[in-house]
Amino acid sequence: MSGGAGYQLQQFIPFSSDVYLRLLERIGETYWPWHIATLLLGVIVLLLALRHKASAGCMLLAPLWLFVGYGFFLQHYAELNWAGNYIGYAFIAEALLLLCIALSGKGLAKTAPDKRPAVVIGLALALTGLVGWPFIGLLSGNSSFQAAVFGIYADPTAIVTLGLLLIMLRGWLLWLSAIIPLLWLVVSGLTWWVLLTPQ
Repeated sequence: MSGGAGYQLQQFIPFSSDVYLRLLERIGETYWPWHIATLLLGVIVLLLALRHKASAGCMLLAPLWLFVGYGFFLQHYAELNWAGNYIGYAFIAEALLLLCIALSGKGLAKTAPDKRPAVVIGLALALTGLVGWPFIGLLSGNSSFQAAVFGIYADPTAIVTLGLLLIMLRGWLLWLSAIIPLLWLVVSGLTWWVLLTPQ
């Protein structure tokens, strides 16, 4: 076959599941006990979103994206995958976008959250990333340091952020700010699928 038709998805994942899980564990060990602080910050951002204080919520969310972009991707993930640097810079770009939205006030919801489907789905996503996601690794029999926590690991950070964006933002800025979290979740889902792990 010619061109890219001969490539398989496995060729773009240059590590095994054991190596990846060890990386996640090392990240958990490196940043402990910041897990507690980032989880509390996530709860605070969710409460701010539900109380119609979206600007403050975006302002608190931005440094967490900066931290994951630098601490998770540039410092660790890039050791396994050359694409880690690019993904890290994309996460940093998301942090800057959230900061710009917070400072400009553009795209923020004008009314308090109600029971519209987008808000209900947003709340479910945020709670899944904050509370449910850390238990996935534990229920899979992994080390407690492999329990992916919002604000430290990319997956729960992207999930919680998508939920918060559905609550806090409206219009084209909602869709623009959702692109990077969605793209990462596609990449992460394909990675776990290739590695054949329970996640």
